[in-house]
Amino acid sequence: MRVIVTRPDGQEHDLSARLEALGHEVVRCPLIRTEPLSDDPIDLTGYDWVVVTSQNGARELRRRAVGDWPLVAAIGPATAAALGHADLVPPVSTQEGLVAAMPRQPGRVLVAAAEDARRHLTDELSADFLPLYRTHSLHPVPAPVGDLCVLMSASAARAFGALETGVPAVSIGPETTRAAGAAGVEVVEEADPHDLEGLIAAVVRAAATAS
Repeated sequence: MRVIVTRPDGQEHDLSARLEALGHEVVRCPLIRTEPLSDDPIDLTGYDWVVVTSQNGARELRRRAVGDWPLVAAIGPATAAALGHADLVPPVSTQEGLVAAMPRQPGRVLVAAAEDARRHLTDELSADFLPLYRTHSLHPVPAPVGDLCVLMSASAARAFGALETGVPAVSIGPETTRAAGAAGVEVVEEADPHDLEGLIAAVVRAAATAS
């Protein structure tokens, strides 16, 4: 099966290697790129928690953070790994799952994320919101050819939908699935759990159904 991998350049290696090990042909087609919004230091002093919702956000926060680190909440294991540590990783890797796992009275919270990130965490935790990076869609010509597409973010889902390939997709989680559906992409499987292992299992299920 030809599987289109839409991760940004440099971030696709683990997923691609796992898919190739399963015997799939990987079609690398980055559909988004990220742009840091600033190089200014981020002073974490005074916060009780900092919440990070993506690997890109984790890398940016590590690059710019100064002061004493508060407790850290990461939306999933890969984000925690990109940060280098996390005090809390929810069992369900969604914004809703992270809210449910946070203390009832978390104190002063900073949510560090993409400029266009959904604000559910910010609203539910009465948190400060810090945009760290901007996401740009890419429009490859010609469009990638494959049997299945792997989508790991809502922004990638929207970019893939704009290509109008008709290729079905596997999604990393509910937010990505919603964005894909709104963009006209058929999602045939969703990762559960919402991480790399769940994503690989979803691809295996999709491949079995298609064969």
